[in-house]
Amino acid sequence: MSGTFFANLTSPPLLFFCLGLLATFARSDLDIPNPVAKAVSIYLLLAIGFKGGVALSESPFSVDVLLALGAALLLAAAVPVFVYFMISRWFDAADAAAVAATYGSISAVTFVTATHYLDSLGIAWGGHFVAAMALMEAPAIVVGLYLYRRSAGKGTEAGAGGVEETTLSELLREAFLNGSVVLILGSLLIGWVNGKDGMDQLAPFVKAPFVGMLCIFLLDMGLVAARRLRDLQAASSQEQSVPLTSMVGFAVLLPALNGSVALLLAVLAGMSEGDALLLTILGASASYIAVPAAMRLALPAANPGIYLTMALAVTFPLNIILGIPLFHLIIQIIAN
Repeated sequence: MSGTFFANLTSPPLLFFCLGLLATFARSDLDIPNPVAKAVSIYLLLAIGFKGGVALSESPFSVDVLLALGAALLLAAAVPVFVYFMISRWFDAADAAAVAATYGSISAVTFVTATHYLDSLGIAWGGHFVAAMALMEAPAIVVGLYLYRRSAGKGTEAGAGGVEETTLSELLREAFLNGSVVLILGSLLIGWVNGKDGMDQLAPFVKAPFVGMLCIFLLDMGLVAARRLRDLQAASSQEQSVPLTSMVGFAVLLPALNGSVALLLAVLAGMSEGDALLLTILGASASYIAVPAAMRLALPAANPGIYLTMALAVTFPLNIILGIPLFHLIIQIIAN
């Protein structure tokens, strides 16, 4: 079991991610052009969505699928609540709500990396988890904003007008029509409709280049994550801001706590090894795409230098490097 953990530390995608980190720390001018990074991310979401749809077409719709989707929605709705009340002592209402929504939502790139990790080990996973991932985007955003408005109603500093009068329909539109969600759900549907015949046609496109594309994308994410660490320092130096130690501490604690809750749900639901890891890593991950877009629209008072940088500069690298193999090791220990 420990061999699997250490093997992940030398896998090509992870090493390219570390290369990006090191290049930025060394002040290299290495850079991935934005159009290239965007094209690679589109490919990864399309490929994982299509593969998930094909896998879903080959497995019957069952109680296990309903349990997995229910557990995912429960996590997305419950995590923001206890995160908000846990951190509200250190963060003001707007930032606490944004952080809660960020950690209640998910990181698609972390999920994609986890599926590659499972595929590389030959461990099966359910295609319905692609749908579960997409469904977890919106509830956390809605709950986070509800908590903020609830605080505003009690006459706290949230009543200073920091929240836009955004309707629920606008929020749901922002969450569900986000480009990444549309692409992955659309690819899932196409894969489900075409099944094995579709995979036979697209296998050279969605399988063979996948690892190479993931390496390029994680190289870029390493560059971006290292740059975001500077933003975290800048955010902590602002007047009335949260201390840097508190931000980093919560960015480490929250994925461990949320992932543990997700792991407990997976065990109670009797999930397979691969499915248990995917639910756990979805619970442990944090959004740096969908939630920031929604917060800019609905909660401009929240400081993206806090919630976005915590997720991208600390939680994302932590999950990619240690979270996936460590949670897998725990799942294997429990199973034995």
